[in-house]
Amino acid sequence: MESIADVIAVRRMRLATRSGYWSLLVRVLIVAAVGYLFATRLFLITQVSGMDMFPALKDGDLAIVFRLQQEYAKDDVVAYETTEGLRFGRIIARESDVVMMDDTGTLTVNGTVQSGEILYPTYALEGIEYPYRVPEGCVFVLGDYRTRATDSRTLGAISMDEVSGKVITILRRRGL
Repeated sequence: MESIADVIAVRRMRLATRSGYWSLLVRVLIVAAVGYLFATRLFLITQVSGMDMFPALKDGDLAIVFRLQQEYAKDDVVAYETTEGLRFGRIIARESDVVMMDDTGTLTVNGTVQSGEILYPTYALEGIEYPYRVPEGCVFVLGDYRTRATDSRTLGAISMDEVSGKVITILRRRGL
């Protein structure tokens, strides 16, 4: 026959074990909730679709976008919403900048020729009159694959409300 002390010790051990499991479950749920908020509100993790930003971003790449970016600079690569879904582009001009494109494929912003490392010429498309002044609260976004990209030349200036965030890193599809 067991003594009362042994019964009490067994019950305390069971209670401590049960309490430990509940504590572990609560901690796992808290970590999962924080991880979910971190992955959905602070960052956007999405797969690139299309070749608008080739060679910087390729179809199938995994892009990590920082959602809480407050200020965007020229040449930032951003994700933005359109009626067709999420797109990626490079900010060429910000509000009140003047964008000009000519028949030779030359892009100028505020009178300065923009060349950088872009391999493709920038031709104007139908729909926007140049010189074009970027409206307040908007950015002018171009894809790096300028001869085939759908960007501000056809969509117009992108409202800052439609910008999802700044691309901070990419993972190449072949590396996954």
